Amino acid sequence: MAYLNEAQHKIVSDAVAEAELTTSGEIVTVLADRSDEYNDVVLVWAAALAFTAMSLFALIPQPFMNLWDSLIGGWMHEWTTGELASMTIALGLIAFIVAWLVISWDPLRFALTPGPVKTSRVHTRAIKHFKVGAERRTHGHTGVLIYLSMQEHRAEIVADEPIAKLVPAEVWGEAMADMLVEIKQGQIAEGMAAGVRDVGKVLSEHFPRAEDDQNELPDRLIEV
Repeated sequence: MAYLNEAQHKIVSDAVAEAELTTSGEIVTVLADRSDEYNDVVLVWAAALAFTAMSLFALIPQPFMNLWDSLIGGWMHEWTTGELASMTIALGLIAFIVAWLVISWDPLRFALTPGPVKTSRVHTRAIKHFKVGAERRTHGHTGVLIYLSMQEHRAEIVADEPIAKLVPAEVWGEAMADMLVEIKQGQIAEGMAAGVRDVGKVLSEHFPRAEDDQNELPDRLIEV
């Protein structure tokens, strides 16, 4: 799913190019629709709801049996132990399938995914993108990744080790805060550009641009 058009991509790319004029650091920007499918979360919810349905049947079976009797003509039925066991399993299976289908709907899937799980998955995905696209790919190991995951409403800034040693995490937090102010208003490109400018200022303080500096990583925004 594309979030930005060509003009909006250019806003981010131009911000990266401008920020790198004063630093030997290299900034990579990634915009993702989501960082994970959270199928395991759907599975846990479906299993929990299926177990709940079976537990309710075991606790108060009469309403369920009355419903079944009404469906087969209204005649009272003498339930055997085997039939009760089969009904319990069938009810659990039906609840599991229905819950799986319902919770697989994206808005509900993300609403039911705990915040810490989203944060962890976004961080993990950002690290993977950084290792592929920026880590140790510059001469001075001065790559920084700005990663934004839309469905989770979360952002990450990941830096090469030499930068991470010099720049406290709180500084990146300020850059992310500036970025998210714009993004919350629907200005995705402008928000990422704000984050790029903040990161560029930090990098220029610790890693000023050398005369022979070359652009080692692409300035363009990567949308996945």
